[in-house]
Amino acid sequence: MSTRILDRATTVRRAPRSVIISAWAVPIMVLGQFAMLAVVPVALVLIGTLRDARLRALRWGAIALTAAYATPLALWAIGPERAQSLSKDMHPVFAAIIVAVGVAFAVAYHVLRRKTALSR
Repeated sequence: MSTRILDRATTVRRAPRSVIISAWAVPIMVLGQFAMLAVVPVALVLIGTLRDARLRALRWGAIALTAAYATPLALWAIGPERAQSLSKDMHPVFAAIIVAVGVAFAVAYHVLRRKTALSR
């Protein structure tokens, strides 16, 4: 019984997989013209990063991704002549920024994971 408790204490927990899957899903969804549905992975990245202490180094990246996504969403929502979808209304520069920040966040996640694995 005591070895079982010891095994649980020494096991290393991985960061939530939903964060990295969502981080890669955001650029794919924006490029695939599903920008409105990308609100779900953006929210998962932000919430997962803010809740997990091991991802503290990535919090600013998650906030940047959320801000990059929220800007065209807000412009679409308050615009006088809205298109049928966010993808059609979004300027290509906004799409490029969201894709770049999403990929940068995902790569930073992998680099952080590699650094923590090497330091153990």
